Amino acid sequence: MADTETTTIYERIGGDDALRRAVDAFYSSVLKDPILQPLFGAGAAHHVDHLTAFLAEVFGGPSRYTDELGGFATLLHAHRGLNITDEQRARFIALFDDAVGAQGLAADPEIRTSLHDYIVFGTEVAQVNSHAEGNDDLHPCQEVPRWP
Repeated sequence: MADTETTTIYERIGGDDALRRAVDAFYSSVLKDPILQPLFGAGAAHHVDHLTAFLAEVFGGPSRYTDELGGFATLLHAHRGLNITDEQRARFIALFDDAVGAQGLAADPEIRTSLHDYIVFGTEVAQVNSHAEGNDDLHPCQEVPRWP
């Protein structure tokens, strides 16, 4: 049994492969969802890879999102001007929770709580930044966080 005090969430959920399955399931549901689809349009070929890399970094995995995919500045650019609504944010959280549950990533209550709590935080950052008219309006979190 792994020592949960020193093992990252990324390792505990099964690394990139498990995370990619959950992100793929999530992204597929987003593209069919009438509330979220307007934010994502027809989708982007790179989105599953980028979200997987971002979440891997958040949960203690490799820093590929920052090192190779543009880091937080890329994420900020993608969200600015989207004007994400409370309804869209809540739906994003619900679909993400559904996807990690369906892929078996959330069987452990501690992991389920960590994944959910991060998505609540991350969507808050995205929503605030999506409404920012200038840099002073941005969320204080301006880097890829490392989630416990």
